[in-house]
Amino acid sequence: MNNVLIILLLCLNGLAFGQHQHHEGMDMSKPMTGKPKGDTTRPMDHSMHKGMSKHGSMNMDGSTGDQKMLNYGLTMDTTMGTSMPGMTHSLSRNLSMNRNGSGTSWHPDNTPIYAYMRTPSGSKWSYMMHYAIYLRYTSQNFNNSDGRGRGQQFGAPNWFMGMAQRKVGQRGLFQVRAMLSLDPLTVGNGGYPLLFQTGETYKGQPLIDRQHPHDLVSELSVSYSHAFSKDIDLFGYVGYPGEPALGPPAFMHRISSFNIPDAPLSHHWQDATHILFGVATAGFRYKWAKIEASTFKGREPDENRYNFDKPKFDSYSYRLSVNPSPSLALQFSQGFLTDPEEAHPGENVTRTTASVLHSKGLGPSRYVTSAFVWGRNNHHGEGENSFLAESSLQLDKLAIYGRYENVRKSTEELGITAFADNPGVGPFSINNLTLGTNYRIVQTHNSDLVLGAQLTASKPDRLLQFLYGSMPVSGEIYLRLTPSLMTMKSMNHSGHGQMKGMNH
Repeated sequence: MNNVLIILLLCLNGLAFGQHQHHEGMDMSKPMTGKPKGDTTRPMDHSMHKGMSKHGSMNMDGSTGDQKMLNYGLTMDTTMGTSMPGMTHSLSRNLSMNRNGSGTSWHPDNTPIYAYMRTPSGSKWSYMMHYAIYLRYTSQNFNNSDGRGRGQQFGAPNWFMGMAQRKVGQRGLFQVRAMLSLDPLTVGNGGYPLLFQTGETYKGQPLIDRQHPHDLVSELSVSYSHAFSKDIDLFGYVGYPGEPALGPPAFMHRISSFNIPDAPLSHHWQDATHILFGVATAGFRYKWAKIEASTFKGREPDENRYNFDKPKFDSYSYRLSVNPSPSLALQFSQGFLTDPEEAHPGENVTRTTASVLHSKGLGPSRYVTSAFVWGRNNHHGEGENSFLAESSLQLDKLAIYGRYENVRKSTEELGITAFADNPGVGPFSINNLTLGTNYRIVQTHNSDLVLGAQLTASKPDRLLQFLYGSMPVSGEIYLRLTPSLMTMKSMNHSGHGQMKGMNH
């Protein structure tokens, strides 16, 4: 496996170098305002959103000065995508690409982007790629020598996403998106150790104290949106696999969890539907609000991580999203899932979620991003809540971050047979606090290599402490490879169509 990891890192570094050396496309010497002949739409009115510049572009710190607009993170023209030949939002010619979340979800407009982008000269297509590879060593419950869930692993959780977008006529927008993960190879089909994690199976047995790997093909989707005016969009999205309109942006795509290699313990209460084999979504946007509905396959992917599961449309969901300012993204959603989990066949679940995402620029290459997420699963007339709060402070090369979770899990979920004769015992409350930091040690060819470490302290219910210990502690060290932060300033200096990361 070590050879696989080394080859993977070399390939990604080569890809980044190729992006840096050979991109053509956006000519930033051309004016960023104006409207091409034949486009009857008008620039978006951002009077509701403070912090937008006179060019219709977003400033991460809420400022309006042109110099700050160039310095503080990625700023994109949002005038129906026609004033600048780069990417817009996936599902609107009239919104910033910064608002893109996983599936059809929304981030705040102030969300920074770590990606490569290319618009070849003379082409109608724009391309983007982003990825994250965590080469890490993790040790779970290391302070309890005979504690349950104790385990170590050297592995590399990872994902890669590519997008291609083009405008259709004067008002249409078409996009193709693909996401891949080599988790089955780099962390194994049985996943990686993660204390108190539950919700999947391997070889017919529940995975307990382990996080399952993602499927090799995690998304293949197409979408089309039509702008009726600067304020109104109608769109459709189809994925096989894909992500329905349910929950916040999936954890690996939330900028607030960008620095955390581990999945949340609340994953199966909040965003576990981000890979489903059969999704169709229709949505409507009016100004800064959006309503959408999906039909999809309720069953999560099987344990064969290399195949395509049989598509089915037996479940549905709806989601209301509101972005009241460039710093905030709010959503409420509810899904009615048919037979979602292999470990609980025939058990339907009603999942309800709500979230608040916040993102604000603090200066050049400095920002703070946070998320609060609530999720609840109801089945057999009973339900359990989960809560997650996470935040990340980026100070140029240094990041400081944290995540707090509270979940309740049953004796069955945790595979505890000691209380089998006492059905009144449980569910058990589990509190998790993760604190970590990382530092960028290399920035080259438009890519960042950071070195990081984190510790997680768990406080389980009193009845669980005789199995896990009174306060299990887990930790990890890692190297993370990603594209650099995209900025307009560095793009102006690059001389070609790729946005480069902030250099000092």
